[in-house]
Amino acid sequence: MYTVTLQDLPNDVPDHVKNNAERTFQKALERSLGDADSVVLAYRAWQYAEDATEAELSQEDVSLIKRWVAAATLARYEGLREIGETQGLGYFEITIQRS
Repeated sequence: MYTVTLQDLPNDVPDHVKNNAERTFQKALERSLGDADSVVLAYRAWQYAEDATEAELSQEDVSLIKRWVAAATLARYEGLREIGETQGLGYFEITIQRS
């Protein structure tokens, strides 16, 4: 499982709007990638790729990372659309719970 937290928003954004944006982001990720477990798998692949060389990535890794980038980009847009903050300040932080 994982949680989503919207960070670095202007102080005048109400909590209910922030919470709705977090839920929208999470739903968009799961709609694009499958379910919560698929989101975690793709997110971990993307994290791994940040420190890996191209030679260390399999074709499956590359495919999953590309899916993550596309899904996260769309989810960010959908999550921030209601706030109107699509150009900069806010970002979604994903925290994976240890099992």
